[in-house]
Amino acid sequence: MSASVPRLVIAAPSSGSGKTTVATGLMAAFAARGLAVSPHKVGPDYIDPGYHALATGRAGRNLDAYLCGPELVGPLFLHGAQGCDIAVVEGVMGLYDGAAGEGELASTAHVAKLLRAPVVLVVDASSQSRSVAALVHGFASWDPEVRVGGVILNKVASDRHEELLREALEQAGVPVLGVLRRAAQVSTPSRHLGLVPVAERRAAAVEAVAAMAAQVLDGCDLEALEALARAAGAVPGGSAPWTPASPTHHPTRSDKTRAPVVAVAGGPAFTFSYAEHTELLAAAGAEVVVFDPLRDEELPDGTAGLVIGGGFPEVYVSELSANEPLRKAVAALAESGAPVAAECAGLLYLCRELDGLPMCGVLDARARMTEQLTLGYRDAVAVGDSVLAAAGTRMRGHEFHRTAVEPGSGAEPAWGVRGPRPRVEGFVQRGVHASYLHTHWASEPGVARRFVERCRTS
Repeated sequence: MSASVPRLVIAAPSSGSGKTTVATGLMAAFAARGLAVSPHKVGPDYIDPGYHALATGRAGRNLDAYLCGPELVGPLFLHGAQGCDIAVVEGVMGLYDGAAGEGELASTAHVAKLLRAPVVLVVDASSQSRSVAALVHGFASWDPEVRVGGVILNKVASDRHEELLREALEQAGVPVLGVLRRAAQVSTPSRHLGLVPVAERRAAAVEAVAAMAAQVLDGCDLEALEALARAAGAVPGGSAPWTPASPTHHPTRSDKTRAPVVAVAGGPAFTFSYAEHTELLAAAGAEVVVFDPLRDEELPDGTAGLVIGGGFPEVYVSELSANEPLRKAVAALAESGAPVAAECAGLLYLCRELDGLPMCGVLDARARMTEQLTLGYRDAVAVGDSVLAAAGTRMRGHEFHRTAVEPGSGAEPAWGVRGPRPRVEGFVQRGVHASYLHTHWASEPGVARRFVERCRTS
């Protein structure tokens, strides 16, 4: 694959401007034209990539310069875009909003610069006319390394409103590549942590993506957008695609014949997972089998290790609790010393109870919903040895939840969180590593290799 894959970054002045509608609709519209579209999302978000996957038929992938480091953004992008005709990258928050206190790090602008990708600015024009020119001019000129190649006007009220906006933007020198009317709304319901994931409303999500595509087809200049994408040039730095296979690890013949089964929780309650995690597990020699804790009463045959990622167990707490056979199977696996890696929702599932209802009881802790949102990037170091990391391993993570676990850590914590308020967090006991932190294993491939090796030997 050429490193000059055509690409666009869909950004906005702020959250709520319509990035998801435009990005997802554009992905679906390009796909409908017969193009193989590579979908990407800036930042740690798990939910938008699910809608991107529906629009393109390919796994939605994240580009996070904080979790993975700036040096991996280009290679991860090229890995996801292999075999594709065009790539669409949905931004996060406002164009220049990055990790708190870290300048431009992990912002949409930072990722656009790392990819040398043109930016399309989605502007909520509902309460302005001529002022839109000053807004767009400010965003386009703030950083000369960020190329704002066009603007899409969202929530435009009428033909007269559109005319005023276009006249103003002529002075800003930024072309209008699309106009979406205010009346055309797409149903993408939200709740306490953002959009409802695709896995929880698949039929309705398919309809929503089709509606987004119809909006974009009706209001945007697809030829001009594709031409802008094709003018992107090569990804800078001579990047080669990232690969889940480590150059220092080549499974032996005996490794391959003894592929341990790693069960990965899925289904509506556990939807938060980066595509690279299963790729890394498979490259390390595991047989990855997905199961649904809401429906499956047994772990997959031969399970040697268990990975339980994030999601919304609080929404399905009754159903998860009612599946007593599976809860007992998870507890028995953990008691046997088999490797178990749990993040956020997985942590809650391993507790004794969640909102008063029984969970797996692997951890002597209780979890409950709270009104407080815990959100942000974290710089962490492994406190001791575990099935995931050796003591002293440094990783970056992300917290995003409205729950609390009491106690917040065990006798052997999982992570020491660095920063202005240092603390320990999570649980390590026998083969269990459970924590609130979402991590991206591509930043530390040894995590997956270590986990699979422990699955072989436990």
